[in-house]
Amino acid sequence: MAEATAALRMNARTWSLLALLGMIWGGSFFFARVAVVHVPPATLVLLRVAIAALALHVYVAGRFDLYSTLWARRREFLVLGLINNAVPHMLIFLGQTEIGAGLASILNATTPIFTVLIANRLTEDEKLSTRKLAGCLVGLAGTAVLIGPSALAPLAGGDGPPLWAVILPVLAAASYGAAATYGKRFRTVAPPVTAAGQLTASTLLMLPVACMIDTPWLLPAPPLPAVLAVLALALLSTAYGYILFFRIMAEAGATNTSLVTLLVPPSAILAGMVFLGEKLTTLGIAGMALVLAGLVVLDGRLPLFRRRPSRARRGEKA
Repeated sequence: MAEATAALRMNARTWSLLALLGMIWGGSFFFARVAVVHVPPATLVLLRVAIAALALHVYVAGRFDLYSTLWARRREFLVLGLINNAVPHMLIFLGQTEIGAGLASILNATTPIFTVLIANRLTEDEKLSTRKLAGCLVGLAGTAVLIGPSALAPLAGGDGPPLWAVILPVLAAASYGAAATYGKRFRTVAPPVTAAGQLTASTLLMLPVACMIDTPWLLPAPPLPAVLAVLALALLSTAYGYILFFRIMAEAGATNTSLVTLLVPPSAILAGMVFLGEKLTTLGIAGMALVLAGLVVLDGRLPLFRRRPSRARRGEKA
């Protein structure tokens, strides 16, 4: 009954918002690719989280008992900010110094797979089922297809991206998966407060890191396209992306909102191909198809993967 209610709430307006969020989050890989050419990864992470945190503080404007909550749960926000922003953003941006927006988004789309695996290990209410295991195996096979050419290119004397650059977005996906499990402890906190709290914590964590690694005050001023990409990454993809995400979740529930994962790679790939001249190989298409197939199996919406109701639940006599 709950699933049916959630499905009914996915009206045309909600689907349009979900599509918009997919484009915005897919665009984050495009913006990052443009910016990271001129802004070092650590500084880019700092700018992304700091500007987004400031924007969310303005948006919340003292509502939801913001500051007392931030102080009372400061240690938890630091952990969430580390594994949900600072670490994965740093890994993705480092990878994107060598790989395109499309490939980075596909590799990072394995996040739900790692979420399922980590939740099975660390929680009692989200254990692996046959369907979830099948989805994980299919998705991980797709990841292996995508990573494979990078692992073999040096041996064959190829000129593909280095293996470390391809692996980093996958490690970021694992960090996001851990954050999704850890984030369950914030269920009683207003979503905008959780967003503002984690981004504030990420800013405090990344400030000394960026200062030590990049000495940003000595960096040359980036060109206008890079500045605009940073602002879009922080304000559009991060601050507004969170607001839109929580709005959809309030209207359609977490299960429906999670479908945005399927929409991010296509939009990132399209932006990379149109604006950056990136190309997707046949092997890349095959890997992306496997990753998306794994996510569809994990989602369990197709009739093939739904568990049939028992006779007792259908009201049939044995």
